[in-house]
Formats: sequence, C-alpha cells, structure tokens
Amino acid sequence: MTVSQIKSGHDAGRRFGVRISVRPLVRSLVRPFPHLLPARLVSLAALACGLCAPGLAQADYRVRVDAPKDIAKLLKDNLDVVRFAPRDDIGDAQFEHIVATIGEQVQELTSTEGYFSPVTHVDVATINGKRDVDIKVDAGPRTHIKDVDLKFTGPVAEQDPQRVEQLRNAWELPVDAPFRQSDWDKAKNDTLFQLGQKRYHAAKMTFSRAVVDADNDAASLAATYESGPPFTLGPLVITGTRRYPAQIIRNVNPLSEGEAFDADRLQELQRQIQATPYFSNVIISVTEDPSKAELAPVEVKVREFPTHRVQSGVGYTTDTGASVNGRYSYYNLFGKAWTFDSQARLEQYRQGGYAEIGMPPDESAYTNSLRGAFDRTYLNGLDQRSTQVGIKRARSRERYDWAYTLDFYRTDERPDGGERFLNKALVPAFSWNRRDVDDLIFPRKGNIINTQLGFAAKPLLTDQSFARLYGRIRQYFPVGQRDLVLARLELGAVLTNGNSNRIPSSLLFFAGGTSSIRGYTYQSIGRQQNGTTFPTKYLATASLEYQRWVTRDWGGAVFWDVGTATDDYRHPTPLYHGVGFGVRWRSPVGPVNLDLGYGVHDRRFRPSISLGVAF
Repeated sequence: MTVSQIKSGHDAGRRFGVRISVRPLVRSLVRPFPHLLPARLVSLAALACGLCAPGLAQADYRVRVDAPKDIAKLLKDNLDVVRFAPRDDIGDAQFEHIVATIGEQVQELTSTEGYFSPVTHVDVATINGKRDVDIKVDAGPRTHIKDVDLKFTGPVAEQDPQRVEQLRNAWELPVDAPFRQSDWDKAKNDTLFQLGQKRYHAAKMTFSRAVVDADNDAASLAATYESGPPFTLGPLVITGTRRYPAQIIRNVNPLSEGEAFDADRLQELQRQIQATPYFSNVIISVTEDPSKAELAPVEVKVREFPTHRVQSGVGYTTDTGASVNGRYSYYNLFGKAWTFDSQARLEQYRQGGYAEIGMPPDESAYTNSLRGAFDRTYLNGLDQRSTQVGIKRARSRERYDWAYTLDFYRTDERPDGGERFLNKALVPAFSWNRRDVDDLIFPRKGNIINTQLGFAAKPLLTDQSFARLYGRIRQYFPVGQRDLVLARLELGAVLTNGNSNRIPSSLLFFAGGTSSIRGYTYQSIGRQQNGTTFPTKYLATASLEYQRWVTRDWGGAVFWDVGTATDDYRHPTPLYHGVGFGVRWRSPVGPVNLDLGYGVHDRRFRPSISLGVAF
C-alpha cells in the first residue's frame, strides 16, 4: 500500500501546520511518534544522552490538549509530550526536541483519521517554576472517499461473476464515506478474507493504493485481487492418533471428496470431531499451493484426551437446591474405543445417577449405546423413584441431532399419606433437535427446537397403552445492536384412554420452576390431591422476555411466563402467570440468569437461578 499526499506549492511550515510560540524561561520535551521511525531514533538518542547526564534533568511538566472530540483521545494517548509528562529525568535538550516534533506527530496521527491538513499551536510557559505545555489543534476538513476502483482477476472473474458483484457490493468504504487508515486496511483485508473463504483458497491482493489529495480533501482508493484457481477438497490426511483409531474421524467427516473448498465446511468438520469424546484439540488445514488446487488434501491434526477422566463439582439451583456431583469416564473400553460414562448427583431435593456404554461412531456417523439411570425426587409431597434402562442409536450434525431409543421405565410413586403406585412401560421413541442460531452459547437470532415422539402398548412390559408427544421452541429476535426478545413455547401430551395412574410419572408433565413458569416452585403445578402435586397428561407453557444489555457482558431482563399442567385440556385448570425481572451475565462458562419472579396465582415472589442455554 502507498499513501500519496498531493500538496502543490506548500512549504514545510504549511505542510505540517505547526506554530510554536515559546515564552521566556520555557523548556520543552518530546518523544517520537511510533510511525515516524527517524524522529523516534533521534528522540531516543537524545533521551539516552540526557539520561547519561542526570545532573541536567528537570522536573516533570503539565500538558493540556485542546482538540476536536473525534481526535482528542487519539492525541492524548499517543503524543510523546503527553506520555513523557510524568517523568522527571528529561533534560532541557530532550524537552525542546519533543516540543519541536509535536506538529509532525499530530500530522501523522490525524492523517490516520482522515485529517491531512491540521494546524497545531504549541504554547510553552513556565509558571511558578513549573512548565506548562498548551497544545491546540485545528483538525481542518476531513478527507472523504472520491472513488473506488476494485479489480478481480483470475478464474473468479470469468467463472463466478455473481461472486465478484457480491464482493463489490460488500465493500466497506463506499464513495463519500470518511477516509480512515484503519477502515481502509480493514476493508482490504475483509474483501480478501471473503474471497478466500469459498473456492478460491489461494486468493491474494496483488495491488493496493490510497491517493490522498489533501488540497481537495478527497481520497482515491484502488485494490486488485487475484483469485487463483478454484480449490476442491480431497482426502483426509490424519495425524496425531495413538490411542483411538483414525477411522473415528473418517466416520464423522461431513465432507465429500471433490466438493468446492469452503472454510465453513472445514469448521463443521472440526466441530464434528471435537463433539466426540476422544480429541481435546483439532487443527484443520488445506494447502494454499495453486498447483494442488484439485482435490487438495485436508490435513487433520488431533490431540487425544487421556483414556480416563474424572470430574467433580458443586452447585446450586433454586429448583432442587445445593448439589454435589462426580463423573468418571473411560474412552477405550475393550481396546476398541468403546466409551464408559458414569455420573452420580446428590441434590437437596433430587438424587440420581446413570451409566452408559457406547460404541464409537459407525460409517454413517451413528453411535449405539446401552444405558441405565436412576432418579429420585421429593417435591411437593410426592416421592418419585424412577429407573430407566434402554438402548439408543443417535447421530449429531452441525445443527441437528436425532435419536432412536427403546427404553424400559419403572417408577415408584409414594405420595405423602396416599397410595403407593408401581408403574412400568416399554417405550420406543424418536427425538429430533435443531439449533438454528447465530451463536450456540450466546444466541441473539434464530431458534432452538426440541421434539419427542414415543408410544407404549400393553401388555409388552407396559401397564397402560399410550402415545407421548412433546415439543419446545425458543425463538430469538435481535433488537438494535445488543438487545433481544426471547419467546418460548412448550407443549406436551400423553394420549391414553382414561386417567394416567398406570403411566410412569417420568413420562408425564409438571410445570413451574426456572425453565418453566418462574415465580412458582419447581414442579409445583400439576394435579393437586390431598396436598400432593401429581404429574399430568397435558402441558402448555409460554414465555416472553426482553433483555436490555448495558454492556457486552451485563444486562437486565423483564419477563412474563404463563401456562398450566392438566389432565383435561377441555376443562383445564386456571392459567398460572409469572412476571418479574432479572440480571443477565455472559460469563466465561456461559449465560447466567438471576431472576426474581412473582407468581400471580400464589401471590409470592421467588428467586430463580439458571446457567446455560436450554437445548
């Protein structure tokens, strides 16, 4: 890149626009601006000489910078006379040299913001034995873009004219926009980045120029990009595997040999590999050698997790209280990369654990597993003890998950002062999830959908025949630069003849709690009988929330939740409303929500705490 200033007939004083007036008994100090290498070397040499003669050093001085708002901070942060002000080891010669270069530094600094004709006044005086440096800067008119000449050469110009037009339309410095050096650099680099993201992996910028006519306050920009040949993806070249077979990576690979190079697709491959439990780090690269553009090898470098992993933690939720949990995983069972995963969890109102043995992904990227789980809760007068054993065949892609399961459920329900129920069911089921959001950790736009479908038929290890349907959607709507509106809808139904007394309670529905209807205790909304809350056949909840973000990481929210859980949708129980407000924090481990909800039905305030995004 070259920057030219067209200033015919300007002398040195006019060029730098500097006027320095020095009152009697004045001394000055300057440190060279980083962009002016010769001046910096001179100042450093002068400063070094001054330090070698400490007897000549003077006390520090005061600086005042009077400049337009859009350049004032730039000058205060970068002018050497400001940065050296706290020092007391500057001699008279160094001070005078720094003052003498103030105008040159102002010129260089303001030019990065598009001001090429600043006029600088420097007044130095000694008052009561202390030196004052008064700097006044008239920035002058700002330079604007007069014309832009973007050229694209190579195959992209002939084979993909629509792509060229898209890149031209996406150019970030249009005609009449203010010229700033940082914007110019960013516009060039962003265009090159976008060109190289798809197909043209070896794209490069062969020419760039910004010609600034300071007399007319106009800038002419030009850049030329060479696309290079279109790249297609070839076979995987995998390195770094020792404990686990490389075939695992090939099985989860979403790429096809011969498909066009796409950086987003390579990131998808990276995420698919990291979604397995075997690899802690994954680096994907493709050569930029134009001679290898056709079927370019995809290099995959991995670092493996150890075969054993032990985890533990403590926590707290307003739903189930304080908790402690431990987890043990082994990733090379039978020496065939089968996984064993187990976890135990103890909470105030809930205890449970699970164990699962899984096979590595097969050639269709499906994983098969055998699992078992136990869960006990004691809430709202009902002691529930649930056991689940089953098999699962699941597959996960970039934004979709789906699973086929066959599970045997057995529940032991012990209501306070009531009759004990022992129920069982064998349930084949299918689940499908989609995550179509702009950011999986901190979403602002898009939606997350969860669906489940299952059934059970008596007498196949089942006490009562039924079909079970469940769906949940969270929709995110961005508002302005930071804010958002979050809408949620949740529906569930268990279709059966008669009541649900012989259906395992873990397959029925409650409402209330942090992720349901705030302002009510966890699982407190259901069928009420003798002071005990029982699960129901139907569920419907909804929520509307507005989040106002004050900074990037901190914000507030107001919300309204509504819904019910009932056994008769034709004559439902009253709707339960919850309203309130809360604090939002984008923490290093994910979103943290602290809410205070008011349950309109119960006329009580209840706090709630949640961590993460519900998938």
